Parts: sequence; C-alpha cells; structure tokens
Amino acid sequence: MEPTGRLILIPNLLGPDSKELTIPPGVSNTINQLRHFIVENNKTARRHLRTIGFESSFDDVELYSIGKHSDLSEYPTYLDPAIQGEDIGLFSEAGMPGIADPGAEIVQLAHDKGIRVTPLTGPSSILMALICSGMNGQQFSFHGYLPKDKRARIKKLLQLEKSVRSFGSQIFMETPYRNNQLLRDILDNCSNSTKLCVACDITLTSEFIKTKTISEWKQNPLDLNKRPAVFIIGN
Repeated sequence: MEPTGRLILIPNLLGPDSKELTIPPGVSNTINQLRHFIVENNKTARRHLRTIGFESSFDDVELYSIGKHSDLSEYPTYLDPAIQGEDIGLFSEAGMPGIADPGAEIVQLAHDKGIRVTPLTGPSSILMALICSGMNGQQFSFHGYLPKDKRARIKKLLQLEKSVRSFGSQIFMETPYRNNQLLRDILDNCSNSTKLCVACDITLTSEFIKTKTISEWKQNPLDLNKRPAVFIIGN
C-alpha cells in the first residue's frame, strides 16, 4: 500500500530583509496545516517559519534535525509520519530545499519509500542569478562550493572557464566570508574576455547583480565580504 502522506518542500526567504512577495501567500496556508517539519536547525527554523507565516504553537509540532551534528541513521524515521498518512514539511535555512542544502538526502529517502514529494513555489538564488545574468540559460551547470585549497580552487576555475563553450554557463558559490578570496582568484586567473556575473544579496535591500568581462571587473573592485553571493562564468 502506497504511503498517503506527502513530503512538502517549503521555500524560505533568502535573507532577513528580503523584498516583499518572495514567498507566495499560499505557502502559509499549507504550512499551518503541518505538524511535522524536517529542518537544519531547530532554533532558527522556528524563527524562519514564523517569518513566512506559521501561526500555530510549536508545542504541537515535531521538529527533526538534519543539521551538521544530526544522526544520519535516524533520517529514515523522520518520514514515518508520511507512511502513517501525515504530511511532513522539509524546510531550508534559505531558498529552496535540496539545492546546496542537506535536504536532498531526505527527498531521496522519500522516493525510496514511495512517498509523494510536493514542491511549493519560492525563491532560488541560483536560478535568480542565472536569469539576471544574461548568460546561457539553455545550458548550464551548478557546481556548489569550490575547493577551499587555493591551488585546487584555481584549477577548478580554469576547468570551468574551459567548459563554458561546450557546456554553457558555469554557476558556483562560496562561503560568504571567503567571497573576496574567490573573486580575487577569478580575476587573477581567468581570461580578460571571459564574462563573470556576480549576484549577491539577491532579493535583499542591498541586492547587487552585475555581468561584466573580467577586464571590466578589474577596473571596478568589489567588496563581497560576508555577503551571500552566486558567481557565474559564461560568454
């Protein structure tokens, strides 16, 4: 017998001062019917859920953690309510679950167990950066976080630059406090004619999205320290 409960993918804002209308109004109606949430961090998840419209008491809600220190062996049990007929929400710290996010493991488990997966509409910084970049939206690849080691990172950047012609736009990101080092490596090692889009603080009041050649970026230094950013190399 197929499980009757669903795993519902819940969108979150991309930052505390996101512009209006980044989360559709109907999302709050759905989440207020849920009593089970799979989250990265219990404390911050409560605050984020309130921000996007959750009004019920958390005393009546069960939160299951998939944060850094959670027990992977317990993940399959998080989906037990869906097997018993109750819907479960999967909630990210920012944007949509499953992209640059530990939620993908839960989604795969749901498929393995025959649980229906339902996405709600919300912001994705990666797709928003791409559509604002003016680069190839027909063919693109997302690489997540590049290597921490400088030599390995530069090697990867050069590989991505070569991939643009055959495989389209190359999208990647970095931990905000290392953004400036990554930007410096891009400017120091990529061809002057290569195009780079920097999209930071997407949907926030400080939003900045620009596409320029490497040569043009060198003439206009940019400080990205501690600002969430997405980088795209293209032509």
